[in-house]
Amino acid sequence: MEVDEVGDSRLAKTQTQRLTGAQILLQSLLREGVEVVFGYPGGAVLPIYDELYRMPAIKHFLTRHEQGAVHA
Repeated sequence: MEVDEVGDSRLAKTQTQRLTGAQILLQSLLREGVEVVFGYPGGAVLPIYDELYRMPAIKHFLTRHEQGAVHA
């Protein structure tokens, strides 16, 4: 986030950090104390699985069927 100076010398420009939606989602889960997720990879959620691979703090359990995952 950039902060523009508006006559106050205490305000300084800060660097921005770009995050993907998958990174934001997984960081939010970590902040909430989530340790385990259940899922079935494919299609639109593949970027989440790419990031999940980089976050060993969250354990993933592969389900055999999407509808069966709700009972895990």
